Amino acid sequence: MAHEQHQELIQILHDCAAACNHCFYACLQEDDVKMMAECIRTDRECADICAFLEQAITRNSPFIAELAAVCAKVCEACGKECEKHADHHEHCRRCAEACFKCAEACRNIA
Repeated sequence: MAHEQHQELIQILHDCAAACNHCFYACLQEDDVKMMAECIRTDRECADICAFLEQAITRNSPFIAELAAVCAKVCEACGKECEKHADHHEHCRRCAEACFKCAEACRNIA
């Protein structure tokens, strides 16, 4: 089964989605939410695609490689956006790290 073969990736996807969700929420608490708008948007996109790919893997979807390629692209974009704020926001730094790790793991199966 695909989910047994990709157990490490499933955990990385789960961790990335959690980091993005945390960053999303923390960005909404910032004083200048408008400045964080793109970070918030990419956090949501990334959390959603990571959760979707995690589900696709557990149900042995025939589209895992294609979805992983898209997920890598979204994770990379989210990581780059969060990286812009990483010097001032710890949640963005942690999110960027999780996104880059996930992007790499997804590229490995894409």
